[in-house]
Formats: sequence, structure tokens, C-alpha cells
Amino acid sequence: MTVSPTYPGIYIQELPSSSHTITPAPTSIAAFVGYSHPYKTEQFYVAQQCFSFTDYVAAFGPLFSSGLIDASLPRAVYQFFLNGGSTAWVVGLQPGLYASAASAKFGLASTEMHFAVEVATTGGGIEFTALEPTDVVPMAVQVANVNTTKKTFDLVVTYGAQIETYRGLGITAASLGVINTASQLINVAPSATGYGTAPPSVGSTPLPRSPSNEVATPISTFSSADYLNPGGSLTAVFEPNSTLDKVEIFNLLLTPGVTDFSVVSAALAFAESKRAFMIVDPPPQAPAVNTATTHPEPILNWMTTSGLELPTSQNGAVYFPYLLSNDPVTGNNIPMAPSGFVAGIYAQTDASRGVWKAPAGLATTILNTSGPVLSGVMTDPQQGVLNLDSINCLRSFAGVGTVVWGARTLVAVSQEQWKYVPVRRMTLFIEQTLLANLRWVIFEPNDEPLWIAITNSISAFMLSLFRQGALQGSTPSQAFQVTCDSTTTTPANQAQGIVNIVVAFAPLKPAEFVIVQIAQLAGQTAGS
Repeated sequence: MTVSPTYPGIYIQELPSSSHTITPAPTSIAAFVGYSHPYKTEQFYVAQQCFSFTDYVAAFGPLFSSGLIDASLPRAVYQFFLNGGSTAWVVGLQPGLYASAASAKFGLASTEMHFAVEVATTGGGIEFTALEPTDVVPMAVQVANVNTTKKTFDLVVTYGAQIETYRGLGITAASLGVINTASQLINVAPSATGYGTAPPSVGSTPLPRSPSNEVATPISTFSSADYLNPGGSLTAVFEPNSTLDKVEIFNLLLTPGVTDFSVVSAALAFAESKRAFMIVDPPPQAPAVNTATTHPEPILNWMTTSGLELPTSQNGAVYFPYLLSNDPVTGNNIPMAPSGFVAGIYAQTDASRGVWKAPAGLATTILNTSGPVLSGVMTDPQQGVLNLDSINCLRSFAGVGTVVWGARTLVAVSQEQWKYVPVRRMTLFIEQTLLANLRWVIFEPNDEPLWIAITNSISAFMLSLFRQGALQGSTPSQAFQVTCDSTTTTPANQAQGIVNIVVAFAPLKPAEFVIVQIAQLAGQTAGS
């Protein structure tokens, strides 16, 4: 406010502050891409934010097991939140190789459920749609307490360890809507046509295969086309203008269980464009050692002989092996892709120590696992071979549990500058922070006052990092430098509307190798 003095005395004038506080960017928001429940997903190929696994289930359906659909996505999200993750963006894919409607139809002729092989023209019933016939976990359904006059019945669905019971249902759309609203397993609908003569009573039974909907010869549980070229007018997941691309910021990218070169390569390129870091899974069958000899066999050699490849990028790291974990669907211990576990450890380490701390070490105890799969158990010398190939290992130690025991990027062998995960992630964190906090500079007068304000703002942010122990050096001048003046922005730059800022910092590198030297002290006498 301008002061208009009229009397002799002291006037107070409040001046706007020229300082701009920089708010640190988040570091562990994870983006997941993979197959979600084929019948319970609200929207395929649309990124949706989840703050818990409950949010995931509401948007994408529950955990499932299928012989034709890769089921790594829901399990990875589950393990992420369980191990310390707090925020995720999820893109559920619709599998192209999967029959779009695997269904069985049944009538209400008796107290048992009858499955109709052929659709007839009389009678009444409902259409039952579930993960069968492609599901590797049997789903049993049973109808009881049938009232043929009122056309009501009870329905019990058993899927592994999950049981759902619905009582007093009718065959109307309104009555069946109760199931579709509550069920995590099935969808039902009134049948437009009847079923005539039903086959012999089968009682509580797995759903039969439906010849009209069954995929006769499953080729794979995964197709790269579902990740890179979805049908219709949808934009591919990792292309510009996709819904995930429109998410302003995420820090970690995962394609759980996927080792296809084209998908991983596209995902790494996308991560680089978004200043994110990708956690890559190994092939589930990859061994830690060559079982034919006593010599270690690096996974990369095994992948090459198997026709698989692993792209290189400073914005990615691979973790090995698969981990055994309890499957809530079946109650059994099954191998699960490690990326979801590791992403949770990233988030936990960021929250407790900071993004500059390597997400590895004895403090990174992984929850909900009994340890690596048998083929992934290794000794120290065997890990030494894998470590030199930039493969981060998950190890189990007595009295500690299963921990992350590696912190190298995919380019550790060829690019010393980006050898370590925390160095690269720290750089991405600073880039994302400055990108989000320097928008106020745009359209300001490009001269000395602006340069000073920019330098002061960034220096204050870097100083706060130094005080947290995030930078190397004993003094701020050793830890970082911020330059924005006439040496970085020339008159020619000013004429073009360009202001140049140089931010240099000394990152902390992890103590990967600890060498203890032992020596005897000779010539010592007692009491000296």
C-alpha cells in the first residue's frame, strides 16, 4: 500500500516479500500398470488414484488367480501398501487374449444348481459371469432353498479362501443387483431366454467350461499389445496424452511380472520422460546359479539364452528373485513378483530416512514373505556375480528376515555417474521439486532482481537438504552451488526470454563395500 505522508511523524508501510519458499516434491508415489479383474474393474486404461488396497479393490476388483490372465498387478499393489506405500496410481488393462465373457447359465428347476449346455427357449434363470472357465483356482457355486413359486433362491460362491453367501434372491434385475453391488467375485443378470431341459444335477461344483466363450489354446497370460496398443480409440499406456501421462507427478513406475523387452523398454522411456524411476521384475524362472555346474550363472546370461532382454536406463533398477508370499485367495505360499514389495520399501525408506538413503540394508525388512523362491537363494560369492551385472538381490539372513541387498541402477556397469539408485533418485527429486516450484519465475522481468530472488530461493532449499544430511560435504559450499547471474544469462538470452540457472550438488553414495583390515600389534608387553 502506498503511503501519503501529511503530518510529521513515522509511517509504517508493509512490503511484499520477494522470497519464494520451495516445497519438496513427493518421492514415493507409485504408478502400477497391469491386468486387473476382468469383471470388477470400473474403467480399463484409466489411471485412478488409490490411498490403500481397499481403494484399489473398490476401483479394480479383488485379488484373483487365472490361467489366462497375469494376476501380478493386484498382488503387487497389495504388497506395496503392506510394506510402507501410501499413494499409488493404477492403470488396469483389459486382456486381449482372454475371452471377454466366460459364462455359465443355469435354471431353477430344483434345490440344486443346474448348468445348461445349450440355451433353450423356455423357462427362466440367470446368467452367471465369473473368472471361469480360465481360472486356475476352482470357483464353486451352489443354489439352495429354491422356491419355485416365488422364484427365489440362496446362492453361495466359494473361491479359494473367499466365500460369499446371498439369501432370498430373485431372478429380477433389481434383486440380482444386490449381488453385483456387493460381490467381489461375480456378476449376474436375468436371462432373456429360458433353458428348457437342464443337464443332470451337479450340486455345488466348479463352473463348467463354456465352449462358446473358451479360448481353446491359451498362448500366454500376457500380451505386449495390451500394454502398448489397446483397442479402439484409447491411447497406449506409455504414450503422450495417455491418462497416466496426464498425472502431474509420480515417482515410481511398475509393470509387475512383465519382462517383455518391448513393454519394459517403452515403460523405461516413459519413466525418463516423467522423471520417474522404474522398478523392473526378473523372469520368474530365472535361477541364481547354473544348476548344471557349481559356477554362478548371471540372470542376464540366462535371459539371453532364453530369448529375453533387459533394456538399460539410468532411471531403472532390476530386483531378483521372486518372493514366496501367502496368497489371500488360496491361502497357499506362491511366488510373487518382487517389484511391489520393493516399491513399498522405497516408500518406507523415503519416509524414515529420505530419498538420498539407499533403499537397501538390514533396516529394509520385507513384510509378508517367507523368503526368496528356492531357485533364487544364493551365497555371497554368487551374489557378487549378479551384483556386477547390476542385478539387485533380495536375501534372507538369520535373525533379520528378507531384506533388499542391492542398490544399483541398470547402467551401473557403463555409467559411473548414475551407478547407484539413491543418487539417481535424489537427482530426480531435485528436478521435480524445482520444476514444480519455479513457475513463479515465468513472465517476471528478466534482470538482476529476478536472478537474485531465484538464487536465494533455490539456495534456501538446498541448504535445508544439507542440514538434513542429504548432501556430501562438511560445508554448504562443498555440498551445493547455485548460479543465476550475468554469467549464466547473457544479453542474447535475455532478448530471447531465457533465464539460465545452474544447480550443482554433491550426492551421497552408499557404502556398498565395507573393508575391515586386521593387524596384530607386535612387541606389546603386559601392563604397557
